[in-house]
Amino acid sequence: MATSSASRLRSIIGGSIGNLVEWYDWYAYSAFSLYFAKSFFPPADQTAQLLSTAAVFAVGFFMRPIGGWVMGRYADRHGRRAALTFSVILMCGGSLLIAITPSYAT
Repeated sequence: MATSSASRLRSIIGGSIGNLVEWYDWYAYSAFSLYFAKSFFPPADQTAQLLSTAAVFAVGFFMRPIGGWVMGRYADRHGRRAALTFSVILMCGGSLLIAITPSYAT
């Protein structure tokens, strides 16, 4: 029975860390959107820049249920650990893509 409790605890800690990383990614986007809105959207109107940045955030947030369904299917086929690892890699890839995307001026 002790092995089962230890296994559950590892699963809870691993899932919590994955969830923390996911929410950190959302927080980082929203916190720094004021700074990179100028880089990715036309400089004519600051309000339009911020609204466009908020629209990108909203699209990502509304896609969460579809992503949850897709990742759930993936987890059913390949296991929870593989799904968690894959989702963290996808989040890191998205952050990397933001970092290497050329600015609007380019």
